[in-house]
Amino acid sequence: MLVPKVQLIPPPEKVLDLLRSTGALLEGHFEFPNGKHSDFYFQMPLAMRYHGNARVLNVALSRLLRQEPEVLSALPNCAVVAPAAGGIPVAFGVREALNANQIFWAEKEEGRYYFRQYLDARGMKCILVDDIVRSGRGIQLMVDLIRQAGAEVIAIGSLVHYKDAQLDIGDIPYYWLVDIDCKFHDPKECPACNAGVPVEKVWV
Repeated sequence: MLVPKVQLIPPPEKVLDLLRSTGALLEGHFEFPNGKHSDFYFQMPLAMRYHGNARVLNVALSRLLRQEPEVLSALPNCAVVAPAAGGIPVAFGVREALNANQIFWAEKEEGRYYFRQYLDARGMKCILVDDIVRSGRGIQLMVDLIRQAGAEVIAIGSLVHYKDAQLDIGDIPYYWLVDIDCKFHDPKECPACNAGVPVEKVWV
């Protein structure tokens, strides 16, 4: 009897299909609050609000992270860490899939990340996860914050990674489900503007 092949880690096109079907990925002509224009607009909470979809994405990311020997050796005595609200659903799902024993996240205020008072992370091995890595700045700030807290980042993971993201993370392994070529343009240099495509303003 033939047994259907189970896809343990869905390919990028399947992940993108899932995001499109939930409205988490829109394609068109969008203007962001900073004035930049892009052909893609991600709203990951629209996918993560459905438990089944969140589980598919988070389990897939956890399986990529399990490929890292240091992650395997650290489990279960490690923490999954998220930068602020966007990464929290990812962190909970990855923690459950990996059976890590802790989860915590940073707060963000005026562009600065910080941990809650009295959080003791000294000596802890951490897996840093997020839903989207656009510029890479948030991940870089979180790596610095975790190190300042006396902990160590042993791996990084995200559901979506922008190809143009700039990450100075040394030899920390980084895994993602989708690597997307998403360009941001000034309005005067925007191909869609030059082609007369109507623009939609987005605020998050």
